[in-house]
Amino acid sequence: MDTHGFASLAHLQILLVPVGSISLSVFEKYVAEIRSFESLRLGDIPVDSKNERARFMPNPLSTGHLHLSFPTRPPPTLHESLALIRPSQFPLAVIGLALCSPPDTLTSILAQFNGALLDLFPAGALYPLARNCFVFEDGDGNNSLNLNEIVQGLVVIPSMMGNKKLYLGTLIADLCSNVLGEFGVLVQTLESPLGNEYLNASLFPNLPPLSELPTPLDSNMNGSSLPSFPSHNSVPDMSKSGVALSSAPPMKRPSSTGHRQSTLGPPPPKKRFSSIGVASSHGRLFKVLGDFYMIAGRLEDAAIWYAEGLQMFKTSHDPVWHASALEGIATLSVLEAWATGHGLQTSTSNAATRDPWVDVSDKLSQAATLYFKAPPSDADHHFSLLSYLYCCCVLRHSSLLFSIWSAKGWGPLAFTSMLQPGTTPYLPPTITREDHNNWSVLERLSSFSGVSRQSISNVLTQLHGPWLLHLGPRERVSILEAMASTYACLGYRRKEAYILREILGCILDLIVCGREEDGRTRVSGDGSATPSGLHDVMNNSVNQAQVGMRMNESTDGNNSVLNLLNYVCKTLGIDLEAVKILDVGQTAPQTDDLGLDDDLREPFGWPELQVGVVREAIAVAEALPDFLCVAQFALSSLKTLQDVLAPGDQYHLYTTAARALLTARRRGEQKTIEFWSSNPLVSIVVTPLPLIRLPNEKPTSALRPKSTDLNPILTGGTDPFLYNPRRVIGGKSQIMVVQNETLEVVVVLKNPYVFDFEIDSFTLSTTGPAFEASPMKFSIPARSYHRVVISGKVTSAGILIIRGCLVEASGGTREFLLPLSSPEEEERHSRRRGALQCEMGRSKYPGLTALPWEKSQKRLSTEAVSKALLKAPTQFLECKVVPEQPLLRIRRTSVTHGALMLYDGERSVIRITVENVSSMTIDFVRLVFDDSTIQPAQQTLLEGSISTFDTYETEYDLIHRPLFSWNQNEVHPIAPGERLTLNVQCQGKVGCTNGTIYATYACVDRGLQVPPDVFHTRQLSYPLMVTVYRMLECQSMDVHPYPSNGAGSPSIHDHADWCLFSVEVRNSYGAPFDVTIERTQEGEPPASTSSTLAPGSTSRIVMALKKFILSDKHLAQPIPTLSDRQFVVATTKLSDEQDQTQRELFWYREELFKCLHCHWKEAGGTRSGDLSLRQQRMTMRMLNAIRTSSAKLVMSLLSDTDEELKHEHGRFYPPPHEFSYLRIQVINQTPSPLTLRLNVEIEPSEHVLYEGILTGIPVGRLRSGETQDISIPICFLSFGRFTLSATVLSIGLGDNLSEGSNQLTAVVFGARGVVC
Repeated sequence: MDTHGFASLAHLQILLVPVGSISLSVFEKYVAEIRSFESLRLGDIPVDSKNERARFMPNPLSTGHLHLSFPTRPPPTLHESLALIRPSQFPLAVIGLALCSPPDTLTSILAQFNGALLDLFPAGALYPLARNCFVFEDGDGNNSLNLNEIVQGLVVIPSMMGNKKLYLGTLIADLCSNVLGEFGVLVQTLESPLGNEYLNASLFPNLPPLSELPTPLDSNMNGSSLPSFPSHNSVPDMSKSGVALSSAPPMKRPSSTGHRQSTLGPPPPKKRFSSIGVASSHGRLFKVLGDFYMIAGRLEDAAIWYAEGLQMFKTSHDPVWHASALEGIATLSVLEAWATGHGLQTSTSNAATRDPWVDVSDKLSQAATLYFKAPPSDADHHFSLLSYLYCCCVLRHSSLLFSIWSAKGWGPLAFTSMLQPGTTPYLPPTITREDHNNWSVLERLSSFSGVSRQSISNVLTQLHGPWLLHLGPRERVSILEAMASTYACLGYRRKEAYILREILGCILDLIVCGREEDGRTRVSGDGSATPSGLHDVMNNSVNQAQVGMRMNESTDGNNSVLNLLNYVCKTLGIDLEAVKILDVGQTAPQTDDLGLDDDLREPFGWPELQVGVVREAIAVAEALPDFLCVAQFALSSLKTLQDVLAPGDQYHLYTTAARALLTARRRGEQKTIEFWSSNPLVSIVVTPLPLIRLPNEKPTSALRPKSTDLNPILTGGTDPFLYNPRRVIGGKSQIMVVQNETLEVVVVLKNPYVFDFEIDSFTLSTTGPAFEASPMKFSIPARSYHRVVISGKVTSAGILIIRGCLVEASGGTREFLLPLSSPEEEERHSRRRGALQCEMGRSKYPGLTALPWEKSQKRLSTEAVSKALLKAPTQFLECKVVPEQPLLRIRRTSVTHGALMLYDGERSVIRITVENVSSMTIDFVRLVFDDSTIQPAQQTLLEGSISTFDTYETEYDLIHRPLFSWNQNEVHPIAPGERLTLNVQCQGKVGCTNGTIYATYACVDRGLQVPPDVFHTRQLSYPLMVTVYRMLECQSMDVHPYPSNGAGSPSIHDHADWCLFSVEVRNSYGAPFDVTIERTQEGEPPASTSSTLAPGSTSRIVMALKKFILSDKHLAQPIPTLSDRQFVVATTKLSDEQDQTQRELFWYREELFKCLHCHWKEAGGTRSGDLSLRQQRMTMRMLNAIRTSSAKLVMSLLSDTDEELKHEHGRFYPPPHEFSYLRIQVINQTPSPLTLRLNVEIEPSEHVLYEGILTGIPVGRLRSGETQDISIPICFLSFGRFTLSATVLSIGLGDNLSEGSNQLTAVVFGARGVVC
């Protein structure tokens, strides 16, 4: 396109055209060589001194320059009317570039060159004034051309020429000399009265061919109507009377009958008319002379003729030519400044005086005003030319200010950019591509140059208006392109985007119009018009066979239009490339974005404008057409502008994208759109396997027998082969799945849009063992969550990692990752969210640097957080795939309806038959049990809030009184399809409401050479509802000394060694029971006692029990715990004595329960069970009654002859008033020696005489089994009953610690044989 350089009015355009079979690359190479001649010194141009051709020739000693430009495209034919008012707009010469080829000849090349010119320029055109064809020799010169042949209008340049550039410069100088000579011939024609009348005939006059000009009607008019212009002098002769410029008649124009829809200014009150044959003003002629002299490089002559023309325009109303002359004067000023300061490296501006460009700027402003206020012309097509001249004038003004601004002031650099802008006129060398949007750099240029960016923008603003509609498509695009480029370099990107939108509109109009013209007529091979479209085919005769055709659409230039569209949208905050275009089958990059950026997206731009621009972008893509880009733009808008799009717009964009993708696929498009939506994943959960199929990992060491008999149930745990899902929920466990068994994964997706979201293919993204599952196709309802269940199988063992999902929609596939919600991942998201929230609403990034993608690149805090967290690897959902496992099921049981009803302590048997339904042999079966009483007891033990005594009882109840038990010897391997019957013993426990029997099984022996460290089991459960009836209650346990006067059994010889155990049993049930207590003591024959309890009755059962004594070592042991946990410190601190007492009570109670066994049987029935006595407590009195004394005391009354007195049933009958001897035998019954003392007490003591002392009688140290006799003389002074008590105490262990005691009853009779 045109660059609209400031000094384009002074350029001599030479059109470069390819001739013959020259390739594009070779043509561009030679064009670049020719374009290196930006200017020619006037002294290097040959001078032609023949007649009028010498008028514009330079003087031999001229120091000026001829400025050249070499376009490669001719001007539009609509600009023919500007040939005289704007000669620099047209190529004044043409150079053809040809390449020597073996089949070509010079004559044929010249013929091709002339034919190309006839195609480019219509017959009778005023330009070009000169032509030449440069034929470059190809290769090493071996061709069929005769280089000695001279052909007029054609020059051959040999390949072996040494200084080819010098020769090209000479040829170009000769061509320019011919152009300058033709200027003189043309001016000679214009100087004639007829030529002058043609020049003033219309607003934009055009001469007919010079050969067709008629002979003047009056040959004498040359001297009277026009001044005489010497052939070799450019200065007009003012001495003659007929040359007074003020006496020239006013210029008139023919009236225009066309209606003007939009004008550049208010119309004048009068219309002027003009016709050939009436004397006209010479202002236009002087302006044309000024243009030619400026193009010829003769600046002084051009200034004189411009001044004369302006003087004439002041008196005649010709604003368009007046404005054009002002433009020439402004350009001439810059040329003179360039010629004056050429070669200087510093600015020529003087800060103390007025800026030198102000006069130039004023002239251009005045010219723009004249163009703007020009009256309507005589033809409608003049509107476009007038608008074009106005726009070029404004662009020239803005180019002046822009060149000064970019060059940092008025100086050689500014002159160079104005004269020869080069290939990048809107990116000067003072601004790099990196700094063209840097505000500080742009403002620094304004301060240095004295020209602000706003002033340049204000000038450019004058271009935009309704007059742009009068321009042709090419001119309009060229003007808008120059505006947009200038705005871009000034840093006004939004204004640039606004203009680029209009450029896209112009291009779109051209595309649509071209398509309509192509569709209106399709020319067949024989030249006849063929019908096109469905309408034409239907209008043809039915009998005529027709072939429907669709012309191939050219896609050349589509990418450039789309790139421009993307640039405009990005400037306005719209990312049309948010959704990428991929090859079919290509997967988009994986992402683990959880929507943080979408949730915290800060709005940018104006939503209403963005929605409108999106619609325009889609319309442009549809018009090209590029259906893939239509889908990309629609889906990108849905992804990035969802918050500002109305529901209707969202639905429209989605349907438009769907139709576009369908059309593109039907047309064989090899690319598609990636998955466009944000991460739809909400959660991924593996469906837990049923408990019957759930594998449990166990160490191989669990199969070996343990060295300790500690039951794990006491430590708060359970059997190692019992899986309790309630315990796993609270902890962290690994998900286990089984090889070649169905695995279900539940995925929750979200759809935030107002339309149903179609998912074409949905699969899991996994690593590790292969996961076989069929892709799913479904639709997510609008604005809702959707649950999808994916079923598949894992084909091998290992660690299956579920990373996320592969989602395909609209032809695109993307992998979305969903990391686990670990503390590290939560911290990473928290920091990222904090960084985004911290930067929201802050003016940290000004202007267009606040674009979302620009901010994300410059967000240092987010980058720092990301780098800091790179060390933490992302964790995903993992599943451990175990080898294939057997499967067992319950075939039948002996329990009806899964309910078990028992009496308290009752024992029964449950039979369970299981069947192997898998293809693997089960060689390991273990039964474990659970009931409702275990967990509360374990919780109580863990809390440690009970005493050690209660702790022991709780542990004892867990171990020795389980609800279920079994015999492991009944188990054998179960082959596939076989059955096994298991017998489970049950015992009723009061308070138990339910129980579960677990059958843990596995295939341990798999025939591997190296056995694994772990194996996997499965568990089959059989729950039972349990009802236990409490029918017998034990209470009031007691131990009494054996009565000394009791009859006793024949086996009881010494009553002092026995005691009586008694307990009350109450029958609270509605049926009678027989209760039996059995005694089993070492050294004594077994004994039992029974009692039948009627319903509601209570009976005390008494059993004789031999006393026993425990060693001190036994009693010194603390109360044990059946588990290996530490003792719980009691809440109250016990003294040593209290602690010893508690231990004695515990150990003697345990020994008592070992001797007694209580059981019951249903009267008249078969049901029986045990009756527990462990709820009964032992007191210190019971302890003293059941414990054998450490020292045994044997008391007797002797006469003075050492004979025992008469005694019966433990009673002695001593005589009154006579001395008897109280003999006390002390026997040490402990295995250790004792040091003892004896205390004797007599009641009533006031009627008894004794010798010696009764308290503190030393016994001495007795070894184990040693006996010591102590005798005390005693006399009873009265008749009656006397009680003699003896107590032996240990010395050194405390005075209150009794080791043994006994008493004797003495009955003293009177004379009549009665007790007094």
